[in-house]
Amino acid sequence: MTFVYQRRYRGPARAVLLDWAGTTMDFGCVAPAVVFVKVFERAGVPITMQEARAPMGAHKRVHIQKITELESVRSRWRAAHGRPPDDGDVTRMFADFVPLQLDCLSEYSQLIPGTLDVIAALRARGMKIGSTTGYLREMMAINLRDAKQQGYEPDATVCASDVPAGRPYPFMCLQNVITLQVSPVEACIKIDDTVPGVEEGLNAGMWTIGLAISGNEVGLSLAEWNALSASEQQPRRERAYDRLRMAGAHHVVDTIADVLPCIDDIEARLARGERP
Repeated sequence: MTFVYQRRYRGPARAVLLDWAGTTMDFGCVAPAVVFVKVFERAGVPITMQEARAPMGAHKRVHIQKITELESVRSRWRAAHGRPPDDGDVTRMFADFVPLQLDCLSEYSQLIPGTLDVIAALRARGMKIGSTTGYLREMMAINLRDAKQQGYEPDATVCASDVPAGRPYPFMCLQNVITLQVSPVEACIKIDDTVPGVEEGLNAGMWTIGLAISGNEVGLSLAEWNALSASEQQPRRERAYDRLRMAGAHHVVDTIADVLPCIDDIEARLARGERP
C-alpha cells in the first residue's frame, strides 16, 4: 500500500500585500488613466477613458503597448498615420508618459477612506504590510512621500521595474515575501483593485481580495461615485464584482475599509488547513 503525506499550514495570516492607486490611495485610479489619455492625444490618436483603463495594473510601458493592441485603437492609428503602431511608437509614448505622470501624481495621492484604520488593525494582529505597483520607482518615491505624510508607510514596496516582469506574473509578490521575510506564501494576502493584480496574487500562491468600487473597475473618483444614486451605483458595482470574482478573487468587497471580515474568514480557512 502506498501512502501520500501532505503538509498543511494552520497558522495565522502573516502579511498583507496592497496595491497603490485604487486600493490605498487615488480613489478611482484616476492618475494613470488621465495620463494615458494625454499621451495618446499627443500621438495624434485620441482614446477613450475605457480604452485607457483596459490593461490597468500592468507595468506602464506594457500598459501602453496593450492599448495599442486594442483593435479600436489600431484602426484609428492606421487612419491617422497610415500604418499600425509599432514598438518605436510605444517607446516614444512611454517617454512622454513618465514626466506627465510624475507631474500629476500628488494631485491624486489622497488616501482612500479606511486605509489608516485597516493598516492599524492589521499591525495590531502582528501582520507585516507589503505593497506592489505598476508604477516605476521614481513615481513611487512621490506616492511613498505623500502616503507617509498622511500616516501610511508600508514595510516593503516593490515596483514592476524592480522585477523581471510585472503583473500578472507573481514576481512582485514573491519579492515582498523575501523582503518581509514571511513564510509560507499561503500566509500572505494580496489586495488589489485590478484583474491583473488579483491574478498576480493567485500566481504567487496567495489569498486574494478584490476591491470593486475604489479602483479601476468602476473608475470614478469618490465624489463622482457618491454623486450617483443607488440605482446608478448598483449596475456598476455588480459589473465590478463579477469581473474580480471571475478573475479568481477569494473575496470581493467595495473598498479597503471592508477587508477585515475577509481576513477573518481567510484565517479561519487557514486554521482548517485550507489553501488558496
